Amino acid sequence: MLVDDEVLFRKGISFLLGREENIDIIQEASNGAELITFLNENESHPDIIIMDLKMPLLNGVEATKILHKEFPEIKIIALTSYDTPSFVANMINVGAVSYLVKNTTPQELLKTINQVALKGFYYNEKVLKVIKQTDSISKNNKSTLDSNFLTSREIEVLQLICEQKTNLEIGEILFISPRTVEGHRNNLLLKTGSKNSAGLVVYAMQNDIVIIE
Repeated sequence: MLVDDEVLFRKGISFLLGREENIDIIQEASNGAELITFLNENESHPDIIIMDLKMPLLNGVEATKILHKEFPEIKIIALTSYDTPSFVANMINVGAVSYLVKNTTPQELLKTINQVALKGFYYNEKVLKVIKQTDSISKNNKSTLDSNFLTSREIEVLQLICEQKTNLEIGEILFISPRTVEGHRNNLLLKTGSKNSAGLVVYAMQNDIVIIE
């Protein structure tokens, strides 16, 4: 689903994505209020929403807050003109699983959508840097516990999650089954209080548990 008040831009993205065999656009909206209304009135929900930030009636940040609470299974990709660290940090903080600026390439947009569909999140190098350096995220994810409450295997899995590996890839690297990887992932979510894999990345980086090259 596409949510953007710039009609020409939205239609351009719709045309681009509509040519992809693995992508179906089920709805468009011009603001967050239209989006929330659609989700409340329809049983068919999108897997992914591409969300602008600055929109009338209900902006992208506020809409993302609502979605993260009421429709947590929906993944939100921010696609906006704003690229300052504060905007990036704010959207990640309220639940976006990826962040792109509107001058990104079509290839990068498609890669992001596919990575989010496959792994549940996708952070490029710029976003990872912001996550590492921004205090506004840190304040909400710092734990009173240190990394000692994680097992060595959980830390290994967390490192690979932060490197944006799939369960299958992690299993192959650590010589364990994807089901075992999922078990470790669930334990990590429980121990860190994170809601999803994107939250695990934020938690790990803010608490200096893993090293991202």
